[in-house]
Amino acid sequence: MTSPADTTTEPVRPEARAPRGFQDRRGHDLVAERRIVQAVSEVYERWGFEPLETSAFEYADALGKFLPDADRPNEGVFALQDDDDQWMALRYDLTAPLARFAAQTWETLPKPFRRYAFGPVWRNEKPGPGRFREFVQCDADTVGSDRPEADAEIIAMAVEGLQAAGLAPGQAVIKIASRKLVNGVLQAAGVTEQGQTLAVLRAVDKLDRLGPDGVKLLLGEGRLDDSGDFTRGAGLNTKGVDAVLAFLAVQAGSRDSVLNALDAVVGGTEAGAEGLNELGRISAALKAMGVADEAAGIDPSVVRGLEYYTGAVFEAELLLDTTDDKGRPVRFGSIGGGGRYDDLVARFTGERTPATGFSFGVSRLVSALRAAGQDPAGDARGPVVIIAFSEDDMAHYFAAASELRGAGIAAEVYLGKAGMKAQMKYADRRGAPAAVIMGGDEIAAGKVTIKDLDLGRELARKVADNDAWRSERPGQSLVDRADLTATVRAILDHGK
Repeated sequence: MTSPADTTTEPVRPEARAPRGFQDRRGHDLVAERRIVQAVSEVYERWGFEPLETSAFEYADALGKFLPDADRPNEGVFALQDDDDQWMALRYDLTAPLARFAAQTWETLPKPFRRYAFGPVWRNEKPGPGRFREFVQCDADTVGSDRPEADAEIIAMAVEGLQAAGLAPGQAVIKIASRKLVNGVLQAAGVTEQGQTLAVLRAVDKLDRLGPDGVKLLLGEGRLDDSGDFTRGAGLNTKGVDAVLAFLAVQAGSRDSVLNALDAVVGGTEAGAEGLNELGRISAALKAMGVADEAAGIDPSVVRGLEYYTGAVFEAELLLDTTDDKGRPVRFGSIGGGGRYDDLVARFTGERTPATGFSFGVSRLVSALRAAGQDPAGDARGPVVIIAFSEDDMAHYFAAASELRGAGIAAEVYLGKAGMKAQMKYADRRGAPAAVIMGGDEIAAGKVTIKDLDLGRELARKVADNDAWRSERPGQSLVDRADLTATVRAILDHGK
C-alpha cells in the first residue's frame, strides 16, 4: 500500500524589491528635503505667495502634453481608468494642476493669483542613474499678470529661494532669455514653417554639447556624428545660419550690455524688439530689487522649453564644483527653470490667461549639494537612546525620556530585547548623539551615566588632538540624575 502523495508545498513568497525608478528614502534624505522645502516655503510666503496643494491624480486630458492618442493614454504618465470610464493619471508636474485649478476656480480667486506648491510628481519614463520616476518638485507661479515685472519677481524670488536652500551667492545663476528674441531671430533668418522652427530650436539647444561649429551644421544641411549617424539639419540658407549664430555669439556680461548687443542682432524685427523691451523691464525691476547681474543674467543661448513658453524663459544653473561618488569632476548643470506660459489656462477656458513661474527639483537640488560636498540635512541626528537594563526599571527609563522630550530633545527608550553591546550598536546606527545608562546601582544613588557618542564618532575619524577632545568633553561621565538634561544639552550644543 502506497502512502498518499505529500501535498504540502512551500508558500509562494514575493521577492522584496522596489519598482524600477522608485526609491525608498530614510531619515537623513527626508530631513534634507524637508529642510529645503521649509526654507524655500518661508521665502515664498514672505513674498506674498500662498500655498496650494492639488491632488496627485488629474484627468488625463487635463495634462495637456499627454492627451490620450490611444486606448490607454499612458505615454509619459501613470494612468488608470475610473469607474465612469474616464482616464486619470498621476500628475506629471505641478503646473498642469495649477492651470486646471485656476480655470476651475477663477471667479473666486484674487487676481493675479500667486501660489507656491511642493510635492511628488510621477513620470512614466525610462529610469537611469539619478533619474527617477517619482521625485519632489517645488514651484512658484503668478497667474493673471502680463507685466514683465511679474517675471522679474519670480526670478528674484528664485534667487533668494535657492540661497535659502543652501546655495551661497555666486554658487548658482539664473539665466534669462525670451521666446520672442528667438522669434526675432527666426524672422531675421526667414523661417516661417513650424517644422523648420523646431529644427532650429533643437539645433540651438545643442550649443553646449556641440559648440558653434556643430550647431552651424545642424542649422544647415545636417551633421554626421562620430558614430556615423546623420542628423538632418534645419535647412537654413547662409544668411539664416549667420543670423542665428550671431544671436548665439552675444557675449556674457552685464544685463544692459547683453541687451545692447542683442538689439544689434534682432532689434530690427517686430518680435525681437518686443522681447528686448520686456527683458529691459525685467532687468530694471531686478535692479530695483537688488538682484545683481551675477545672480541673474541675460543669456540668449537658453532655449529650454521654447515650444511651451510664450515669453521670458529662465534657467537656474549650478556653479559649484561637483564630483561623483568616485571623486571625479562632473558638471551638474541645470537645477531648475521656468518662464512665461500664457496659453496653458486657455486650454480649459478658451481665453488667454497670462502666467509665469519657476520650478526646481528638490531631490535634484539635494543631490547637487551633496555632489558639492554639502549636506542639506546639516546637523540632523537621531534621538538620545535610553539603555534598558531591567524590566523592573522601565518606569525610570521612560521618566528620563519624557524629561528630555519635555526639554525639546529627541529621545527614546530601547524596546528590543538585546544586551548592552547590541543596544549601544543600535544607538550608533540611529545616529544618537548620546546614550543614557541607568543601572540599578545608579538609580539607587540618584546618578546617571551618559555616553557621548558624538565624541566617539569624532575620535573614530582621527581628530587631530584626541587628548584635547577628551579633556574638554569626556566620552563617558557619571552625573547627578538632576543634571541629565543639562549634560545631554551640552553634548548637543557642542556637536552643532
